[in-house]
Amino acid sequence: MGLADSKKLSAKRRALLDPLIRESCAWGVGIVEPEEIDRLNIFGATMRAMTLAVGRLAEALGQAPHEVLVDGNLTPAGRDASWCWEARAIVGGDALEPAISAASIIAKEWRDRLMREAAQAHPHYGWERNMGYGTKEHMEALRTHGPTPLHRKSFAPVAQLTLL
Repeated sequence: MGLADSKKLSAKRRALLDPLIRESCAWGVGIVEPEEIDRLNIFGATMRAMTLAVGRLAEALGQAPHEVLVDGNLTPAGRDASWCWEARAIVGGDALEPAISAASIIAKEWRDRLMREAAQAHPHYGWERNMGYGTKEHMEALRTHGPTPLHRKSFAPVAQLTLL
C-alpha cells in the first residue's frame, strides 16, 4: 500500500492512501476542542485525543484492541483517566509500524480537512495553506482580525492580543 510516516509523504500521496486505509481497516479519530486544549494543555489534550480515538476504534471493532501502539515515548496510561487499554510506545513508530503509519495518515488528512473547512468560515487566516501553523500570514491575520473561536486562548499570540 505504500505506508510511511505521514510527514514524509506528499499531500497527494496521503490523500490517495487515506480512503484506502479507512476502507480496509477499523479506525477512530479523537478530536479535542480549543477550550479543552486550553484547560488540559497540549500534552494533556494529545493524551485525551488518543483516548477518544482508541475508544472509537474499539466501537468500530466491537471489542477492545489487544494492544495499542503509540508513536512516541509515552502512552496515555496514567495520563488520561479514561485510558483502559494495553499500550506500547514506539519512538519513531510512524516510520516503523504500518498501523501507526496508517493512523498518522488518517489523522493528518482528517486535520487538513478540518483546516480547509475552517478556512471557508474564516478566510483571512490562510488555514487551507498553513493547516493551522503560525505562519507570517496567520500572525498578521490575528493582529488584523483578532482570534476566532477556533483559536486556543493559550496560544501565545492570542494570549498576547488579549493583554492589549
